[in-house]
Amino acid sequence: MTNGTATDTAPAHAGAVSAHNVFAAIDIGASSGRVMLGRFSSASGVSLETIHRFPNGVIELDGGLHWDFDALFAEVLKGLAAAASRAQENGERIVSIGIDTWAVDYGLVNDAGQLTSVPYSYRDERSRVTVERVHAAIPPEKLYATTGLQYLQFNTIYQLAAEPKLDGVQALLIPDLIAFLLTGVRRTEATNASTTGLFDAVKGEWATEFLDALGLPRNIFPPLIQPGETVGTLLPAILEQTGLPADTTVVAVGSHDTASAVAAVPALDQDFAYISSGTWSLVGVELPQPVLTETSRKANFTNERGVDGTIRYLRNVGGLWLLSECQRAWAAEGYSQALTALLDSAAALPAGGPQINADDPRFTAPDNMPDRIRAAVRNTGAVLADRPAAVVRCIMDSLAAGYARTLADAERLTGRSTSMVHIVGGGSQNRLLCQLTADATGKPVIAGPVEATAQGNVLVQARAAGLVGGGLAELRELVAAGTELERYEPAERLVRHSAG
Repeated sequence: MTNGTATDTAPAHAGAVSAHNVFAAIDIGASSGRVMLGRFSSASGVSLETIHRFPNGVIELDGGLHWDFDALFAEVLKGLAAAASRAQENGERIVSIGIDTWAVDYGLVNDAGQLTSVPYSYRDERSRVTVERVHAAIPPEKLYATTGLQYLQFNTIYQLAAEPKLDGVQALLIPDLIAFLLTGVRRTEATNASTTGLFDAVKGEWATEFLDALGLPRNIFPPLIQPGETVGTLLPAILEQTGLPADTTVVAVGSHDTASAVAAVPALDQDFAYISSGTWSLVGVELPQPVLTETSRKANFTNERGVDGTIRYLRNVGGLWLLSECQRAWAAEGYSQALTALLDSAAALPAGGPQINADDPRFTAPDNMPDRIRAAVRNTGAVLADRPAAVVRCIMDSLAAGYARTLADAERLTGRSTSMVHIVGGGSQNRLLCQLTADATGKPVIAGPVEATAQGNVLVQARAAGLVGGGLAELRELVAAGTELERYEPAERLVRHSAG
């Protein structure tokens, strides 16, 4: 596979779209992925059909944690082939493909277009030892004043510092790597670039002085591309394997899945907070400019690029990874109660139980999560019962409390108040978590859409194709009009308590 060249970034198929044109969304998270078909209507917004769903996860290889990328890409091709077949059955035509995944991880590609190694997972510990070396070259205060990025030991900057050799290769973030394998064109989409620790939050370009300070090649990343711009058309080999039309394009979307999810927050006003709730919880507000103060850095908030150049001012909070890992551990022990029953049992327990810090790094790696949670509770001087319902309630209470603290900090650091909280993603289906969040924040919670990431992905494609105009406000109006949302009011006693 060879390196591609720049392509025209005009809207894909603008002026040539119809009701028979559909969009493919490749949406991959840290535990699963899917290929979906998105159908757009100006009256009802985006409707989604899951065409192919597949597992994703880390594998242990040569003593490290990696992504099984060959298997992952094979599933992507299988999903695209199924999408092409489905569209043909319906008399539809796939106009373009958008790709979103998790952030920070990458594959190294040589001049011949070959992966030189299996991409590492951010859950690997290799970057822990490079943090001090990076900070010796670039003080944390200076890093933040330029990038505005929350410190996480697995940020791309620390991972690249752990690489033994970077001569003759480029780092392609995971969605950009998939786009490259589909088109032969190397680009770095801006919302994901902003998670690397090597992106200037104000200028919107690579922070080349940091590359120089760390001895990284200036071309370690491909050129930037913005959401809505066209990456390229599919390679002949991909056309043959998938059966897609020859002029199907790959369009850059908010390739960091949270950027796509926030683009689909169904907010009709500006004074909203959001929680993108999944494996991780991304909790914050949307801003026109980054907040690069030392106070913000010490609070460990991040300024990541959103669709249309917005700033996602947020903090990573622990997520439903805690719950899924507990379920995995219990299943291995022969206990496999359905999630709905687990949550119902947890909801029946009294409030005021023990809590943990859901952000603690000890919960990052896969291991026996129930034991680690009970140990963390013991460290606080409390005791957590062994039964699964008690552990689940502890997780839910801890996440809601973490959300409330984070939103209060975001309001304090930005000087703006919020009137409601939108929860999107998988966590929006978790009624217990939504209610506890309303109680903890003292604000109404609007839950949905579940598939916000895929909706944001498809909406950016539809706008690129000329089906919809305007900015994020117009896209969000379409989401609100076409989504069944659920509202959770905070418990009165908790609102009074938090107020005084």
